[in-house]
Amino acid sequence: MNIQLSWSRRLFIVINYAFLIGLAATCLFPLIHVLAISFSSSTAATSGMVKLWPVDFTFASYEFILHKKEFIRSFEVTLLRTPLGFAVNMLLTVLCAYPLSKEQREFRLRTTYAWYFILTILFSGGLIPWYMTVKTTGLLNTIWALIIPGAVPVFNVILMLNFFRGLPKDIEESAFLDGAGHWTVLWRMYVPLSLPVIATVSLFTLVGHWNAWFDGLVLMNFPEKYPLSTYLQLMVANSSSLNFSGQSLFELIAVSQRTARAAQIFLGALPILLVYPFLQKYFVKGIVLGSVKS
Repeated sequence: MNIQLSWSRRLFIVINYAFLIGLAATCLFPLIHVLAISFSSSTAATSGMVKLWPVDFTFASYEFILHKKEFIRSFEVTLLRTPLGFAVNMLLTVLCAYPLSKEQREFRLRTTYAWYFILTILFSGGLIPWYMTVKTTGLLNTIWALIIPGAVPVFNVILMLNFFRGLPKDIEESAFLDGAGHWTVLWRMYVPLSLPVIATVSLFTLVGHWNAWFDGLVLMNFPEKYPLSTYLQLMVANSSSLNFSGQSLFELIAVSQRTARAAQIFLGALPILLVYPFLQKYFVKGIVLGSVKS
């Protein structure tokens, strides 16, 4: 069956596609430009010859970066922080969302706890009380200082509890009739049925931990304990942060501040770029289903 589209509908489709392609290009071109600089020679990058394609192609910047102890050490801190933070955030998100998804007659204090969590989004104690709390609890300069203060992401809890509320009640009631408890219903029924929203929340959590830099800057007093994003932020903000001492004459000619920074930025973004496509198919469904339920 052929459906004839009106000229206004066709015009809308053309404009819509053109807008989305242009929007995608504005997001993609800066990344391509950084990648091109990282693979270009020092002379080409410094003279502004590099646009969207490498000039005088070379791996010198990546060889230089992969031999820097500061970059490798900060990368290791982030590799430790991300899975630990992901596990803590996802566990507490699920455990908070399940009881809050119940009706008032099932969980009498549901409204009280819901407002308690919402108030943490609207109001904050401030930077100094936050820092003093972390210091007093002995978390300062430890990996847990980057995980515990943000262990319960309230926005993710709201997404997940709304998704839980949209699941059929018949499934839960039949499980209770068969003798199942809340733990069984949660882990064997709710969680397997909630893969779209779990994938969405997982993406938020992974990207959040990987890109977080401010907490590392404030809560870590030693540069060797900085996570990768903190190290990259300081490197980009301070043009003289890269140390070229001890390098050979060839490396000094082939690598510049600009190409080295570009290589570090791309290496820092690469793991998330590799993970994102596998979770993208769940992203839209999880956001929609986790936000429109009342």
